[in-house]
Amino acid sequence: MSDARPAPSVGGGGADSVSIVLHPAFVAEEGFSLIEVMLAMVILAFALLGSMAMFQWADHGLQVGANGTRALAMATARLEAKRAVSWDMLLTDDLDSDGRPEIEMRDDGAGTDTEAGDGVYSASIEDGGIRLVWTVQLQQGHSLRTAGSAVIQVRASYSGGRGKRRELQVGTLRANPRYLGAW
Repeated sequence: MSDARPAPSVGGGGADSVSIVLHPAFVAEEGFSLIEVMLAMVILAFALLGSMAMFQWADHGLQVGANGTRALAMATARLEAKRAVSWDMLLTDDLDSDGRPEIEMRDDGAGTDTEAGDGVYSASIEDGGIRLVWTVQLQQGHSLRTAGSAVIQVRASYSGGRGKRRELQVGTLRANPRYLGAW
């Protein structure tokens, strides 16, 4: 037995008339109920909220990463500036490259210098939420003329988000080109 229903004939019911047979699935007029549509919308809303939270989390991670990259670039630039300057100018900093030093590093126990007279000279700046502190620790002497070498370190601290501070540190050793050794 067939599930198909005969359709009314077209053309007046004569010998030349054509009859169309429709499948029951096409004849039924069922749709989604209002509750089904609303349930689908609620599920879609929760999926979109989850996606938005993931985008916000990813954006936060990108901002922290960008701050870290910028802090590393600033620390590396400061370290390279200390490596490039002449030995006699090691304890001064020309931050804007105009030929006049803006910062004189001190070993006085004030500011970022932890202890006076320990041979560790320090200075610091803050730029865009990134704090740079650099130190020059003289080896084998407490003045530039008598020191054989210097350990140069730069620390950069920046916001890691959610109230946390992150810190990175780079350093190098630089030799005094005029040092003749201890007698």
